[in-house]
Amino acid sequence: MGHQYSSIGTQPILCGSIPGLVPKQLRFCRNYVEIMPSVAEGVKIGIQECQHQFRGRRWNCTTINDNLAIFGPVLDKATRESAFVHAIASAGVAFAVTRACADGSATICGCDTRHKGPPGDGWKWGGCSEDVEFGSMVSREFADARENRPDARSAMNRHNNEAGRMSLNDNMFLKCKCHGLSGSCEVKTCWWSQPDFRVIGDYMKDKYDSASEMVVEKHKESRGWVETLRPKYNYFKPPTERDLVYYESSPNFCDPNPETGSFGTRERICNLTSHGIDGCDLLCCGRGHNTRTEKRKEKCHCIFHWCCYVSCQEC
Repeated sequence: MGHQYSSIGTQPILCGSIPGLVPKQLRFCRNYVEIMPSVAEGVKIGIQECQHQFRGRRWNCTTINDNLAIFGPVLDKATRESAFVHAIASAGVAFAVTRACADGSATICGCDTRHKGPPGDGWKWGGCSEDVEFGSMVSREFADARENRPDARSAMNRHNNEAGRMSLNDNMFLKCKCHGLSGSCEVKTCWWSQPDFRVIGDYMKDKYDSASEMVVEKHKESRGWVETLRPKYNYFKPPTERDLVYYESSPNFCDPNPETGSFGTRERICNLTSHGIDGCDLLCCGRGHNTRTEKRKEKCHCIFHWCCYVSCQEC
């Protein structure tokens, strides 16, 4: 997944012209060309959410233009950051495809009619329940197509991709609409809905903070040597399928380093009153910081006059 998908939604799709696709992704694109704009939108919202969640961190999910490896060398190592990016991008694809199916943007899919169950007290099923299973299937077929090697990195990426998709299932909720005279809500119709994607981002950020460090083990099988992962520390609870996993340490991201993809933290804005990672001590890596006072003019104390204009003061 990378920068090559950023313009898919704005132009006719020619699958063969999208750089970086492996053969399985190319076949998928040709078979499901109608939902490829949603796949691209999912990658985009995943990146945007990553940048929101890491806005106060030393690594702030910086992207590189005109590069198939959209995050540069940062994802070359099997770190926490790589785990989060794979999870949030996979979740983004599943989210966007699911939403497109429900709102009618894609005609090859629709509403979920399989998992409703009995209605509740004072409400009945209605509307369009979002089919997160179809969206997850699309994400699985497309995002996991690159992860078919018998090595540790593929095993890690597949695990984190699935953890991202499972976050959607775990956060589905009943959304309801009232019916009756003057909004009396005599009857409610309800349907399964995905939450706002910010909820998924917050959820996955917690998984990033509690990610499990693993070690690589090699096994001889009939197809040759296969690498698997096991928890590094036996005294911690082993990770579940919903947890993120990694097996390489992250760089500190304090100084620019083209090998690790670090841009450093110079010229970043830090929070003077925070004792957290966004505070000046940690974000500036002990180098100190400069403060600057700015004067800005803004519209204030605005009043609406009948009819029809608004007058404001300048503060």
